[in-house]
Amino acid sequence: MPKVNPAPDFLPGTLEMLILKTLSRASNHGWGIAQHIQQTSQDALKIGEGSLYPALQRLLLNEFVEAEWGVTENNRRARYYRITAAGRKQLEAETRDFAFLLAGIARVMEAS
Repeated sequence: MPKVNPAPDFLPGTLEMLILKTLSRASNHGWGIAQHIQQTSQDALKIGEGSLYPALQRLLLNEFVEAEWGVTENNRRARYYRITAAGRKQLEAETRDFAFLLAGIARVMEAS
C-alpha cells in the first residue's frame, strides 16, 4: 500500500516567519492568518491551533507583533494581530537566513 505523506514539519522559526509575512500584508486574526497561509501554499501548509497560537504568543512576547480585540466579518470577537517595526526587521533577517538555508539544501540535493 502506498505511503501517504503527512503534513511536513516546519523548520524551527519558519512558522513565525510565515506569520510575520502574512501580517506584513495587513492585520488579521489567528484563523485568518492560518487560512491565508494554507490558501497561499495551495494546501501544502496547514497550521493547527496547537502550533499557531503558541507561535503568536512568542511573537507577542518578543514584541514582533501587537494585538487588540476586534470583531470578525462573522460578528465574532477575535484578537487581531499586526506586525511592529521590530517585526518587520525580524522578517527581513529571517527571510535572508531562510533563503541562505534553502540555497544550501538545494546545493546538497543537486550534488551528484
